[in-house]
Amino acid sequence: MSEAVRETSAMIAGMAPRLDEREYVFCAMANPGLAVLALALACFRENEGVSLILERTVAAGLRLDVSSPMRRIVLEVHSALDGVGLTAAVASALSANAIPCNMVAAFHHDHVFVPADKAEAALDVLRKIQSEAASTNLTSSRSETSAESLRT
Repeated sequence: MSEAVRETSAMIAGMAPRLDEREYVFCAMANPGLAVLALALACFRENEGVSLILERTVAAGLRLDVSSPMRRIVLEVHSALDGVGLTAAVASALSANAIPCNMVAAFHHDHVFVPADKAEAALDVLRKIQSEAASTNLTSSRSETSAESLRT
């Protein structure tokens, strides 16, 4: 297993966004049974009930509201849970392009949920900031290597 990345620019440069083909919806239930919980991609217990992220088809089968379908973009970098800046960079870049997002951090990866009709545009934005961060990191590495060779 790879070591978690903590440095902001390295997380952005390595995020490798991948668009999941499925559609999801965010739902809430007062007391979902174990069968429903088992179908959820994710769940979170709040004071008002349990929030669930379900595939749209599953939610429709349960007669839940599916009027706001989302697509998930997985950031493939193994970001550290205590890493700073990845969520802010992603949310800021998407916001600057009028794309709403809901971020979910899991142990290995961050997951970006965006409206289904804006998913391809969101993926383009994230690939662009990744590319910019990667080229900045490459330029910085070259400068550091040049400076080191001058000292030796």
